Amino acid sequence: MLGNEREKIRHLLVLQDLQGQRTIPLQEATYSLGRDIRNAIVLRSRSVSRQHAILLRVTLPDTEQYAFRIIDGSFKGKKSTNGLFVNGMKCFSHDLKHGDLIEFGNNQVKAKYYAISNLSEQAFSESCVAEDISGFLSEQANPVNPFETLSVPTDSVEGASEVALARLASFPELIPNPIIEIDLEGKVTYLNPAAALKFPNIRQLGIQHTILAGLAIAVQNRQGNSFTREVEVGEEVFEQSIHYIPESDLIRTFIVRDITEQKQAEIELHHRDRLLQAVAEATNSLLTEMNYEKAIDKALAVLGEAAQVNRVYLFENHLHPVTTEMEMTLRFEWRSDSVQSEGTRQNQPNQFSGFNHWYNDLSLGKSIASLTRELSVTDQAILQDEGILSLLLVPLRLDEHFWGVLGLADCSKERHWSRHEESTLLTMAASISGARRRQQVEEMIRHQALHDLLTGLPNRLLFKEQLSRTLPNAARRKESLAVMFLDLDRFKTINDTLGHTLGDQLLQCVAQRLQQSLRAGDIVARWGGDEFIILLPDVNYVDEVAQVAERILQELETAFNIEDNELYISASLGIALFDDHSPDVETLIQHADVALYHAKDEGRNNFQFYTTSISSKTPEILTLEKSLRHALEREEFVVYYQPRVNIDTGKITGMEALLRWEHPEMGLVAPGTFIPLAEESGLIIPIGEWVLRTACRQNKAWQDEGLPNLTMAVNLSLKQFRQPKLVETVAQILDETGLEPHFLELEITETTAIEDLEFTRTVLQQLEEMKVYLSIDDFGTGHSSLSRLQLLPLHNLKIDGSFIRDLTKDVKVAHIIKAIVNLGRSLGLKLTAEGVEKQEELEFLKSINCEDVQGFLFYRPLTAQKATEILWDEGIKN
Repeated sequence: MLGNEREKIRHLLVLQDLQGQRTIPLQEATYSLGRDIRNAIVLRSRSVSRQHAILLRVTLPDTEQYAFRIIDGSFKGKKSTNGLFVNGMKCFSHDLKHGDLIEFGNNQVKAKYYAISNLSEQAFSESCVAEDISGFLSEQANPVNPFETLSVPTDSVEGASEVALARLASFPELIPNPIIEIDLEGKVTYLNPAAALKFPNIRQLGIQHTILAGLAIAVQNRQGNSFTREVEVGEEVFEQSIHYIPESDLIRTFIVRDITEQKQAEIELHHRDRLLQAVAEATNSLLTEMNYEKAIDKALAVLGEAAQVNRVYLFENHLHPVTTEMEMTLRFEWRSDSVQSEGTRQNQPNQFSGFNHWYNDLSLGKSIASLTRELSVTDQAILQDEGILSLLLVPLRLDEHFWGVLGLADCSKERHWSRHEESTLLTMAASISGARRRQQVEEMIRHQALHDLLTGLPNRLLFKEQLSRTLPNAARRKESLAVMFLDLDRFKTINDTLGHTLGDQLLQCVAQRLQQSLRAGDIVARWGGDEFIILLPDVNYVDEVAQVAERILQELETAFNIEDNELYISASLGIALFDDHSPDVETLIQHADVALYHAKDEGRNNFQFYTTSISSKTPEILTLEKSLRHALEREEFVVYYQPRVNIDTGKITGMEALLRWEHPEMGLVAPGTFIPLAEESGLIIPIGEWVLRTACRQNKAWQDEGLPNLTMAVNLSLKQFRQPKLVETVAQILDETGLEPHFLELEITETTAIEDLEFTRTVLQQLEEMKVYLSIDDFGTGHSSLSRLQLLPLHNLKIDGSFIRDLTKDVKVAHIIKAIVNLGRSLGLKLTAEGVEKQEELEFLKSINCEDVQGFLFYRPLTAQKATEILWDEGIKN
């Protein structure tokens, strides 16, 4: 830098427009000139463009001197309307020399450029207000023009297009980020508008301003010419980029971005992480520390240190012993080291008793977050006595009950509590409430673990414990005892029809009656669902047990009046006696269970004693039978559909509904395994009714979707066919589902049909009158003749698959099938062959004019979804 002040080159522009003459010292790096008032230099004339020209400072290479280049047009490169003239010559750009005369479009606006030296700072300031600038300068010194020509570095501005120069000049002026340039002495040499707006006093303060402080030293101490730093200006934080230009000894700084919010967010995030970690640590302490008071003390200390507060309070609500009014009393307190400890003031007069309005707000679930000075005078007096400047309180709630208050207090500064701090305190409050209730919960859990929640009776776990304690005493005294398993009959019907709420009330009433029916010392427990188990610990005679069982059955026969409903219910009882066959807890319960199912098989509403003769079933079969009893209500059954195909056309003419059991543990149970069990236990009747309803509903759904009308075949088992209300049930299901009767085909086996031919004919005639389609299934296995079956109103005959399997192996079978088909057709029956799996079987059946077939050669049993897709595909093909 030049040491002599008078050797500096001073740049002036003397402007003459319609408002007169004014002198403008050129000290910035860029100026815009035009009639728009937003220009740096405003030209007062309508003949001048809004932005007519640009003055761009250009530094000479290898010197500290600079001059100005004037460019026609705006920062965006748009030329002026009337042009730019320098010394009478029109030009687009010109490197100004001392004494150059500039005209902006016409002679209404002119300017003269001066570059002078040997002028003191005071004289330079006076020149800017002199009326006759030329005369003034003549008096001061001889004007000099050190720039005969302007030499600009080739790698800088020279060679660039004029439009590019204009755009280059516009960047610092238009960019919204503050840009500042200083020399090594700290003097501001350039400010863009953003910098002047953001830091209005920076030129006056210079290197005393925070943005510029230490830049010169930082530049000298760094090896590179560019670096960044963070700088705080008041409460704001900026990321500042610094670039040192050694050839001109200038330092340019660029405010990259305002990172105030980022820094605040980082601080908040760090504070938040610290609080979350504290909550986790405190919660772990509350969960693991068995001593409630120790756990609370540790939790408050962890929270207070993490929140960086002076005090943490825990108040509990209780009734005042005299006034019986609700008040808050301090139960636990943590204080930081900076606050003199006064000890924990438990059960002392409540210093917060004046805050009744706080109690009301907190009881409604609201938090209290405030500076002390913002509160009422009364509130301030109480808090100031405690040295509290700001306070945050949240309610302690347990099961919607407001039981206390958790609070943070800052005694060192006025603190504005963040939403996250409030949220964290609420989380801690929840953890503390959990710890307070822990003992209660543990007791409740122990009770619930051993008792049924609905009836209050002992549950199976407690029953087994009681039975385990009773058995050794009975064995030692050589006495017996009895275990009764009780299951309610028709409870599921009541539960499904009237709702679970009423069903639960019925179970509670049953539990009360069972307790009333027992002797002193007898124990009744709820085993689960509608099952109860009873222990008769002192049994001398079997008749005693039978008398109790009869009393229970009689007690349950009386109607139950619940919510204006008169309900009737019965029960089945299975009884096992403690003896050599039932010597331990598990065997006694298992044998009572076996006897229970025997009672159900005997028609229900009775009791049965366990004997070895009724335990012939394997444990696996017994388990399967028990699961089968609940399969329907647990929705484990599913219906598959196997298409029936016309041999000549290949089209699907009907579907057969096939029941499958998807056991949650055993998987798909074969029908041959569970159907006989269902038949034996009588469960086949409700299961068969469900299959019939499901199949009819599915067939109607297909019709409603616009698929071809099909006949849906459903098998009826022997017990299902023999039930008294079969016809009424079928009619009801057809009415419920909306399926027309002639689209339902009911199948009975040949064996079922001939067992009681007269009964069969009566039932089938009633079904035929309803226009239901009737069929004999598995024909050929019942050793009957068509001459006997012709007495029945049948429509279809299904040839058993066993004949089809032997068709290609035994010539006699082929003759039998042919005879069945011919005789069946002569009786007007349609023929369907089951189990067709080979092409040669199909060819033979076609040759003897059998109409329909079923089997794996065409389709396996399908899910409802897959069957629907196949029906749609066939509909598209047709």
